[in-house]
Amino acid sequence: MRPAAQQYVVTRPLYSEESFAQDHEKIYRHRKTMLDHIKQYFTCDAKRAKSTALSLLPVIGWMKAYRLKEWLLGDIVSGVSTGLVAVLQGLAYCLLASLPPWYGLFSAFFPVIIYFFLGTSRHISVGPFPVLCLMIGSAVTRLVPDEGPAFNITGFEGLTRDEQRVLVASSVTFLAGVMQLAMGVLQVGFVVMYLSDTLVSGFTTAAAIHILVSQLKFVLGLEVPGISGPLSLIYTLEIIFNKITSTNVCDVVISIVIMVVVFIVKEINERFKSKLPVPIPIEVVMTVIACGVSYAFDFKTRYGIDVVGYIPKGYEAPVAPNPQIFQETAVEAFPIAIVGFAVAFSVAKVYSIKHDYTIDGNQELIAFGVSNIFGASFRSFAASTALSRSAVQESTGGKTQVAGLLSAVIVMIVTLAIGFLLEPLPKSVLGAVIIVNLKGSLMQFREIPYLWRRDKADCVVWLASCIGAFLLGLDLGLAVGLGVELISVILRTQFPRCSLLANIRGTDIYKDRKDYISIYEPEGVKIFRIPSPIFFANIEFFRNKLVEAVGFNPLQVLRKRNKAVRMIRKLLKKGKLQWTSIGLLNTSCGPINESEDESNMEELDQPTDFKDFPARIDWNAELPANIAVPRVEIHSLVLDFAAVSFLDISGLKGLRALLKELIRVEVEVYIVACDPYILEKLHDCSFFDDEVQSSMFYLTLHDAMLHILEKHPEPIPKKSDYEKVKKSNEHNIQGVFDILLLEICTQYYYTHVGFLQHKAP
Repeated sequence: MRPAAQQYVVTRPLYSEESFAQDHEKIYRHRKTMLDHIKQYFTCDAKRAKSTALSLLPVIGWMKAYRLKEWLLGDIVSGVSTGLVAVLQGLAYCLLASLPPWYGLFSAFFPVIIYFFLGTSRHISVGPFPVLCLMIGSAVTRLVPDEGPAFNITGFEGLTRDEQRVLVASSVTFLAGVMQLAMGVLQVGFVVMYLSDTLVSGFTTAAAIHILVSQLKFVLGLEVPGISGPLSLIYTLEIIFNKITSTNVCDVVISIVIMVVVFIVKEINERFKSKLPVPIPIEVVMTVIACGVSYAFDFKTRYGIDVVGYIPKGYEAPVAPNPQIFQETAVEAFPIAIVGFAVAFSVAKVYSIKHDYTIDGNQELIAFGVSNIFGASFRSFAASTALSRSAVQESTGGKTQVAGLLSAVIVMIVTLAIGFLLEPLPKSVLGAVIIVNLKGSLMQFREIPYLWRRDKADCVVWLASCIGAFLLGLDLGLAVGLGVELISVILRTQFPRCSLLANIRGTDIYKDRKDYISIYEPEGVKIFRIPSPIFFANIEFFRNKLVEAVGFNPLQVLRKRNKAVRMIRKLLKKGKLQWTSIGLLNTSCGPINESEDESNMEELDQPTDFKDFPARIDWNAELPANIAVPRVEIHSLVLDFAAVSFLDISGLKGLRALLKELIRVEVEVYIVACDPYILEKLHDCSFFDDEVQSSMFYLTLHDAMLHILEKHPEPIPKKSDYEKVKKSNEHNIQGVFDILLLEICTQYYYTHVGFLQHKAP
């Protein structure tokens, strides 16, 4: 570095890959085989056993570092606050699953206990999540519809409709838990990375619309049967509009009051969150008030509103899942497993970054898998995390999952002792609370203009996942969104934005020639950049773009030249052409007709054979009449492989064929900045031969350009050009500066033979 200046000066040899390897010895690294990895995975010693135990039971690690005096009070306050919210949300979200409300309390208790021991996040609140509840409700209403007989499933005999639905929900949850556990054990937690933020945003927005429509029957006090499958949303709205005249006014008034009050207080919580010690638990407050008013005025009898009703005390005996339900709901269980984990992992990642600790995706899969398996045995349904509940746990001072454990204790107290107090609670109150909490998800529609301006492909993914989930249902909608997302990635890779580069004057930097003014492009040299992997799907696109960039098709030029050589050889034998010191001379009186001989077409693709000729033919010179060959205006082509991350066999074969065609039409090809692993693969696949040689690979783009200019020096500016400029400017003052500048530049050029000369000035 030069002192006090943002500049650097480097003096080093010009390197190709071969010369660099000769001057700099590499460290040999042993590459592990698949067998080595398998042996290592199953090897066990004391240290590995201890590490495995700590990874499977993260509670051991953070409990050792628990700061009793600093964290306990915050965890207690957070646990009580989160527990009250969990009770309310458990009752409310259970309606989305088309189950009796008290089963939501089971889902807010059993999974939390297991996650306390196995989870790696210290801040998320495990329990019911509205989107998962709706997906479970779709499977439940499909197998046990509101109207008509249930599916013919062994084990349904003698059960009431609610008991059948609970069995379906617990079996689906059990199967989703098994899938999550299997993915965690197989270390495939990375699959959630395929669900981009854009896809999840569009999907959750559509899910919010589904949730909103599903709660309208409680808010309006209507009897609407549960419908699942494609276009279920449209059919549900049709039924609601047909029955709108039967709306229960009392339910509507209660819902409006609850929504207005909760919305206003939530806005106050958001605006003054820095000044409030804890957010005002307005949902809990309004629920208690609504319970009291409903009990005092006997809303159920006087106004015919639907209430929560009987809540049994205690927990039910464990139940085994139904294998036949597994067969019927496997398609629904997989997206439930993926979505549940994806949402929980995303929220956990946010809090882990905020509070500076790490989470393990595979361990999270194991934790949620075991939580769902254990919870399903006690008739709970799939658990994940609700964003609002996790925000309460973190914002009220929760430091660890001790807060989650205390919230489970609050839920247990309600289940065992005071659940009867919630019996007069109108279901319209729960529906109103759910609708108000959809604000954040519904406001995601505002992302559409931003995405359209910034990245249209991401906008298409958002719209596809949202519209797909809206029309086809959440399970098929997720598949549609994922499919469109993968297609967008494939298309971006298959059709990358290739470009021609040029040198930024006075530097060793190369940029797209269309983007800059002060650029330098040596005559007869093209620099082509490939910004993606080269594989079977884009090798033809890469070839077409390269042909377009260089301005000729090398295979066609090669065939034209070989045809011309074949014709010239015949004419020389017949005496119609004669080779002289100045080239070919037409000795025929009449015009020479081009031969249409198409025999041995395969020979036309081979290197041009100049045997029996006293010299090589100058293809850019004038050829005898009627012999026309396309001119090749370049002598060197540089391929920038800096962004090429991998090369498959199809891409390798296509690249080799293209290089051979270019070399056979006398174009020197240089490949620069190639990844060492790709170069190693080329050697392993016998890529190189007498034509395609490893010497064409250069360390950097600038190294290759210096080599080209040394081999093909630029013509020196003519003296007449200098005199012409000097004479035209000698009568004006500005011309003095122009002449001075031109003299300096000319002298510098004569001295250093161009700005790219690698010798230091």
